[in-house]
Amino acid sequence: MTKVTFDSELRAHNERLRAATGIRAGERVLDVGCGAGQTTRDAARAAAPGEVLGVDVSGAALERARELTAAEGLGNVVYEQGDAQAHPFAAGRFDVAISRFGVMFFADPVAAFANIGSALRNGGRIVLLVWQPREANAWDVAIDDAIGLSAAAAAELDHFSLGDPTRTERVLKRAGFGGIGFEDVDEPMFFGADGDEALEWVTGFQYVSHALSAMGATDREAAIERLRAMLAARRTADGVTFRSRAWLVTARR
Repeated sequence: MTKVTFDSELRAHNERLRAATGIRAGERVLDVGCGAGQTTRDAARAAAPGEVLGVDVSGAALERARELTAAEGLGNVVYEQGDAQAHPFAAGRFDVAISRFGVMFFADPVAAFANIGSALRNGGRIVLLVWQPREANAWDVAIDDAIGLSAAAAAELDHFSLGDPTRTERVLKRAGFGGIGFEDVDEPMFFGADGDEALEWVTGFQYVSHALSAMGATDREAAIERLRAMLAARRTADGVTFRSRAWLVTARR
């Protein structure tokens, strides 16, 4: 059985982001919230001989990113651990900043995007994937219902913080960006080959793990069984999949 990863879960989204970035040979690229570096490596191949910097708060994810980058023989990539809201980027260094679901978690999004913008040259661009609101994402609604997470509590989850395009446009404008656009991305998410694999993946989500750990043993067991049944019912010939909705956000500095 092949273990599910964030990259395999978002394989369709990754293709949409890669096509939208428009990275050209010689450009310098900043990847925000790069995780294990799939998007960073894609950018490095497109930008070569241009340089690519991947930034993430997770040291473990960056260790994996470095391993995979070395295995692929990519010499134009550097990884740094840090929070993009305050990371000391070189001013005007990059032509484009990209992110695949890595920019929704800032305590102060205006300050964060202003800091990212300071790393871009004049006329530099951002290309981001962010989730649309929770109610547009069947995967989250189904998981929340199974574990008994209220709609109000679910709506406060950070991963939907940029789902409202009006609010997000306002944030980006205050951070110094213009030419802001939103493209609807309606793509499937892959959670595993079967219900058991999907259950292992989903119970590893931080918010799911926290919700389950706060329950008593009986309630936790019942919630896990509801999750198992829900995920098994979603199995198709392509595995356990859900529709999802995201925004592909573009803007200029």
